[in-house]
Amino acid sequence: MIHSIEPYKNRCLLYNQGLVSYLDAHAWQRSLLTERIHDPSLDDVLILLEHPPVYTLGQGSNSDFIKFDIDNSVHNVHRVERGGEVTYHCPGQLVGYPILNLQRYRKDLHWYLRQLEEVIIRVLAVYGLQGERIPAFTGVWLQGRKVAAIGIKVSRWITMHGFALNVCPDMTGFEQIVPCGISDKPVGSLAEWIPDITCQEVRSYVAECFAEVFSVELIESQSEEFFRSE
Repeated sequence: MIHSIEPYKNRCLLYNQGLVSYLDAHAWQRSLLTERIHDPSLDDVLILLEHPPVYTLGQGSNSDFIKFDIDNSVHNVHRVERGGEVTYHCPGQLVGYPILNLQRYRKDLHWYLRQLEEVIIRVLAVYGLQGERIPAFTGVWLQGRKVAAIGIKVSRWITMHGFALNVCPDMTGFEQIVPCGISDKPVGSLAEWIPDITCQEVRSYVAECFAEVFSVELIESQSEEFFRSE
């Protein structure tokens, strides 16, 4: 009798968080990244969360894509080390931060970006929606509207930052910027197609599709006490 051998899967710790301030989440990512640079044998991580309203600019972002005065603004704005232009986070948008050691997968950043897009495309397929890529741009579109933005940073082949999927956010915050620096392609949210959709239900599909695409074994984990009062 021949027994099939299950292919080995890397472990990936899954942290399901609620609403987390951007600075707290950023500090947590940097801590996880530093730990894994010092000890590459540590498990990979996927953090899923939502942020209070915040604008972030990638390295080298063009401030012309922001329609308000950064220096005299009520808005929360942070410039960070990811790639990409300005984007907006708020409740109702599900954000995923994978901390992956790409030496376990493929040392190819273009491959990694396409894999993140594939995760979102598979999530949309669960709802019978056909997500699309647009050549020369990173992200996922649905009937011409950008529903997922992606921006990453990689150090010693270990990733941080990640993807943001517009599930059911208040979209008015996007009116203050040129999202991702793309002026001729509107942003959208899944709620336009599925009115009663919630981040809570979508996060389980994101986790499942992430596990499929990267062939990992997700381990539900409790977060450390990384939160700081601001």
